[in-house]
Amino acid sequence: MIQVKLFDREHEKDLEKEMNRFLKGIDETSLLDIKYNVAAMAEEEEEEQIYCFSAMIIYKA
Repeated sequence: MIQVKLFDREHEKDLEKEMNRFLKGIDETSLLDIKYNVAAMAEEEEEEQIYCFSAMIIYKA
C-alpha cells in the first residue's frame, strides 16, 4: 500500500531533523518520492516575513 507522511515546520532545520528521523524508520527501497515546498508571507504590522517549510514523503508500507 502507498502511504504519505506530511511535515510542516517554521524552520528548515526542524523540518530536516523530523524528516530524517522518519526516514530512518523506513526501508530505503520503500521510498518513492519527496515533495518539498516553502511559503513566505509578509507580516504587515511587524514588517517581517513568516516562512512555512513543508514536505511530503511518499512511500510503500
